[in-house]
Amino acid sequence: MNIKTSTIDELNTLAEDIRQKILDTVSKNGGHLSSTMGATDLIVAMHKVFDVEKDPFIFDVSHQAYAHKLITGRWDEFSTLRQFDGLCGYTKPKESKYDYYVAGHSSTSISLAVGAAKAIALKGEDRVPVAFIGDGSMSAGMVYEALNELGDRKYPVVIILNDNEMSIAKPIGAISKLLSQTMAGSFYQKFKGKVEKVLEHLPESASYMAKRFEESFKLITPGILFEEMGIEYIGPVDGHNIESLIETMEVAKALGKPVIIHAQTTKGKGYEIAEGTKEHWHGVSAFDLKTGVAPKKSGAKAATAIFSETLVALADEDEKVVGVTAAMPTGTGLSAAIEKYPERFWDVAIAEQHAVTSMGPLAKEGFKPFCTIYSTFLQRGFDQVIHDIALMDLGVAFALDRAGIVGEDGETHQGAFDISYLRGIPNMTLMAPSNESSMIACMKFAKEYNHPCAFRYPRGPFMAENNESPAYELGKSVLLQEGDDILFVGYGNGVGRAQQTAKILSSLRQAQGTVTKPVEVAILDLRFVKPLDEKMLINLSKKYKKWYIFSDSAKRGGVGSALLECLSEHKIQDVALTSFEYDDAFITHGNTKLVEKSLGLLPEQLAKRIM
Repeated sequence: MNIKTSTIDELNTLAEDIRQKILDTVSKNGGHLSSTMGATDLIVAMHKVFDVEKDPFIFDVSHQAYAHKLITGRWDEFSTLRQFDGLCGYTKPKESKYDYYVAGHSSTSISLAVGAAKAIALKGEDRVPVAFIGDGSMSAGMVYEALNELGDRKYPVVIILNDNEMSIAKPIGAISKLLSQTMAGSFYQKFKGKVEKVLEHLPESASYMAKRFEESFKLITPGILFEEMGIEYIGPVDGHNIESLIETMEVAKALGKPVIIHAQTTKGKGYEIAEGTKEHWHGVSAFDLKTGVAPKKSGAKAATAIFSETLVALADEDEKVVGVTAAMPTGTGLSAAIEKYPERFWDVAIAEQHAVTSMGPLAKEGFKPFCTIYSTFLQRGFDQVIHDIALMDLGVAFALDRAGIVGEDGETHQGAFDISYLRGIPNMTLMAPSNESSMIACMKFAKEYNHPCAFRYPRGPFMAENNESPAYELGKSVLLQEGDDILFVGYGNGVGRAQQTAKILSSLRQAQGTVTKPVEVAILDLRFVKPLDEKMLINLSKKYKKWYIFSDSAKRGGVGSALLECLSEHKIQDVALTSFEYDDAFITHGNTKLVEKSLGLLPEQLAKRIM
């Protein structure tokens, strides 16, 4: 259908069809649900008023953009959402010319819109950047840096604020609703513009009184914050009334200056089971559409669950143990500690920089902070790790969840780079557990360690069996087994991958008849990549001349690089080192096993490469 010529009734039907399509797909594939369902009407109105062929449509995080994908020619492909070789769960310009920018991390949209507006102004074109941002993203400081410049420069930018949890403002009854509707109308905006021109010519005292009256009027609504920054404010408006949204967006577009439209929506709109502020419906695995129930998962305990249980146990034993996360209490497993000790564990919203820096003084004051952030999100706090923690040599422990390939979230979320970007920081210690017992021992070490440290662990369970783990000692590795001719060096979840590869390799060699007895591969659990166990490595280099490195991390600056540096420093030149870390490329989305297979990293593939 041609959305530009569609009637309001047709647009409402389209929105219902889109929500049903999202439900059908996400219930089978998993994905983001409640936020993108709630954003559907806004996105339909956005496509009606603005021209996606020329206006930059910039989505914040962009997990809310499923409706945009469906409107822009991807209806038939939508069943492949988040599948390997299928549609990405976020906007992706390589996927469609209508996706202006990649966006998997939050709070970038307004900065991008300002940049786009500058380019449009320099080119002298008639285009309007439209930034679509969720209220959760408004908690990050980058948003206000962008608003500060936008309010000063006055570029024509329309910001659509999808307030789906009333965290920006709560309506104050019928009066607020009436005022909000009035402020969203063209009459009020025109009237206000004329009043402002009149005020310029009034005596100072009269102008002052008029301005004070207008400000007191606006205080009933939440617009004064934005207007004080120089951004025109319209709202709150009903984010599910497409006709009203179209009128409001047309007003905003015609103003020719920065405008923020504050729209209130209901998460999960159209699927009663998920409607409202139910965190677990934000991102979901496959589920039964009728009941909303996901199939129960069996198998080994997830690393996140082990972290959560151990952290609570440490907090039970020591009141000095504290912790923080940035808007991911459930995802990082910190929710149990927050619930039990709300005065000692905090969720600071989408503010990784603040989360990192705020833990520094706690360490300085004698507490033991665990800063619990996904590997991919700690990238956002890199300067703070250096400047506010490591430079002061403060005992903050960084728990890096989702290290390695995370599956369907893809390029923006893969936990590939933490070793590379943390290893060069002075005072920083890096370690990684390999199983449940090792995780507990690692966290006990981190709790007593009075210097900056970081430990990484995977999404889901560890690959290694849960054998008993000795206590951690700074910079000490553990030789799990001796071998005949080659050495497997495993780091973190790489230990399990090394063990599985070793078993397959032995079977393959026996099957080919190249050996008469099982091949024993030496396996080293590195534990620490900084500092390295140089004494152990030097000794192993005398016996084993072929080393294979297993670590779920980027190859450049990673574990293999660290070992090569060590060998070079000790002038050891007769060791051939092969790293099975990730090559220098961003890793696509899809089922983790399929992604690993495409990279040649499954144990059976690695065994054949070693043969």
